[in-house]
Amino acid sequence: MTRAAGLPDCGHMLHLEAALMDPPFRDCLDRLLDHFRRSLRVAGFAGLWLLSPLAAQTEPQSPSELLQAHFTEGQKAIIENRYADASKALEKALELGTEIPELHASLGFSYFQQGRFVEAAPVLERAVALKPGMPNVALLLAATRSELGRFREAVPELERAFASVNDPALQRLAGLQLQRSFSGLARDREAVEIALKMTQLHPQDPEVLYHAGRLLGHMAFVTVSQLSKAAPDSVWTKQAAGEAYESDGQYERAAAEYRKALEISPGQRGIHYRLGRTVLRGSQEPDAVELAMKEFELELRADPTNANAAYELGEIYRRSGELEKARALFEQAVESYPGFEQAQIALGGVLTSLGQPELALAHLRTAILINSQNEVSHYRLAQAHRALGRADEMRRALDTYRKLRSTQAQRVAAGASNEPVTAQQAAPESGP
Repeated sequence: MTRAAGLPDCGHMLHLEAALMDPPFRDCLDRLLDHFRRSLRVAGFAGLWLLSPLAAQTEPQSPSELLQAHFTEGQKAIIENRYADASKALEKALELGTEIPELHASLGFSYFQQGRFVEAAPVLERAVALKPGMPNVALLLAATRSELGRFREAVPELERAFASVNDPALQRLAGLQLQRSFSGLARDREAVEIALKMTQLHPQDPEVLYHAGRLLGHMAFVTVSQLSKAAPDSVWTKQAAGEAYESDGQYERAAAEYRKALEISPGQRGIHYRLGRTVLRGSQEPDAVELAMKEFELELRADPTNANAAYELGEIYRRSGELEKARALFEQAVESYPGFEQAQIALGGVLTSLGQPELALAHLRTAILINSQNEVSHYRLAQAHRALGRADEMRRALDTYRKLRSTQAQRVAAGASNEPVTAQQAAPESGP
């Protein structure tokens, strides 16, 4: 994981300046300045005033005025994302020799934002030592230690923060750095657990998804490498190689590996299905479709409960207009796997086409319960309602279909993605 797992700058990460000492940052700054003034009074500096443009223009003379001026300059630079300027001003304040924890925390934060982790660590350590209860500074210190590879020191606070912090931005920071630390300590299982939790908490976050994908991909690569070394000629190695080629779009090489797997173990479940699916993804020519059908049939002879094989074979029959054969296979698929969304949609559509829209409704409603965001289910539901003469229900289903269609990308054409089965499509040109 690169430094992006921390906070390279507040512009493209999680704006730590808005979260470090409780968001929003301007409120935080007011509290920080209050702490600063109180600390100065304790240190013996008196006569401080509230900051104002006039005060800022006055040439500072006393130590307290110099401290306040440098600290204010540093905080202003932090707000404006000028972290190098902030560091210079805060360093000047620190040179005056006072031990103010908020000053150390602000300087450590400015160093962190510049990636100056070596300098940030001792300053943040001093801030925590001076005032252990300062909000979230311990988390920033742990993140700094993680960036420096001091993973064992970082983990306890990162674990605590990830489990207990309520602010999503801070929890995100803790999670990314905890995943990094676990990986650095070769605690792979725990790193994977954090990565999976992070994808659940931040399903649309590109950086979270990148780091999770990178970690999981690495784990998969390592595992498959171990498999190939331990049993290079096993059916499992050939199957894994086939799946890797298939996911990469190298369908001919994938098919060759699947055939090798079948030579080693002719009865291996799932291989005929994968081979048929790979053939279909590589070509929709009649010869390829016929070959795929034979593979799906062989799979179903070996394993009648393989819902994917039944579905794909049924889809071929549906597209060729052999609806009764398609119906039987879709029914076989949903009997084996009732939660199979695509099979429920397909069966509903075939039943409507066969003049049994009342039966179709149950399957289409089941599909919508499984995934209410699939526009195809609502489109097929509208078709069934139209066949039953239910105009109001048809309009409601079509309205939902149009809303979903306008807010999400069209499903990719059959065979053009890494989806496990061929996705059902809406066909507006022939619909309600």
